[in-house]
Amino acid sequence: MKNTKVYEQVIEQIKYMIVSGELKKGDRLPPERELVERLQVSRTSVREALRALQIIGLVECKQGGGNFIREQFEDNLIEPLSLIFTLQESRNSEILELRRVLEVETASLAAKNISDEDLDTLAEIIKRMKSHPDEQENVVLDKKFHYVIARASRNNLIVSILTAVSSLMDSFIKEAREAIINRDENKETLLEHHEKIYEALAAHDVKKAAKVMEEHMNMIIKNMDLY
Repeated sequence: MKNTKVYEQVIEQIKYMIVSGELKKGDRLPPERELVERLQVSRTSVREALRALQIIGLVECKQGGGNFIREQFEDNLIEPLSLIFTLQESRNSEILELRRVLEVETASLAAKNISDEDLDTLAEIIKRMKSHPDEQENVVLDKKFHYVIARASRNNLIVSILTAVSSLMDSFIKEAREAIINRDENKETLLEHHEKIYEALAAHDVKKAAKVMEEHMNMIIKNMDLY
């Protein structure tokens, strides 16, 4: 390793350990001394590499326990997405369009892969929606409904990205989202949409699940344009 940026090469070696399967989510990294000997670099380079990996959210340091590969990554996507959104002077509609693209295909995958347990969870959410909860609970239930569908896709990348996009919505257009979900004229339509989505998923109807999800997202986008 004869390069001025030795720590970057240390990062590449740690990434290779992940790609090769030597390190997995939640695993403890080798101690600093072992990395120094194994990679033939200085302890300073190893520490610089570990700090960089902590900053990007790949590694977390547990006091007294060493360095570990993180198990959850969704939160690490939110800040970069927020900065990109701000720096590129993006419009709120772009967040909604991204969510629509992701949600429609996610519904298709969920229709193929959803479990009875996931369907029971969705049915319970709809039941609670019908009981006229307060406005804050309405928003929480709506987010949970879509999260369960994302999880039912059995695609971890989709879950991570949709969670980040949902948090981006909360950061930039939260009030509009709450207002739409809780407008009296929209409540019945939104509830009907959720029931249709549930029925399509329960029937494992891929095309219908995508269709009703697209209708649902189009309705949200149309109403958010009012704000």
